[in-house]
Amino acid sequence: MIGYVDDKEDLLKRLRRAEGQVRGIQRMIEDDAYCIDVLTQVSAATKALETVALALLEDHLSHCVAEATKEGGAIADEKLREANDAIARLVRS
Repeated sequence: MIGYVDDKEDLLKRLRRAEGQVRGIQRMIEDDAYCIDVLTQVSAATKALETVALALLEDHLSHCVAEATKEGGAIADEKLREANDAIARLVRS
């Protein structure tokens, strides 16, 4: 079972909202909107996606990684490495 199964509808709602924000940014560019206004909307869309990413990470840690650490061994090591890599990608972006 995937870790985010209980939060799936909330995640989809947030992603639809971010999708709408990105479409709005496209319209702003098409309509030659003021640069700072476009940048403000880009920042909002970025934050929306970061919120989704953090929720997914939290679910992954509390479900997938927690289950793997109960089993121990190579599976636990792999799940921890994956989580570390995901965190590193989020921090770099």
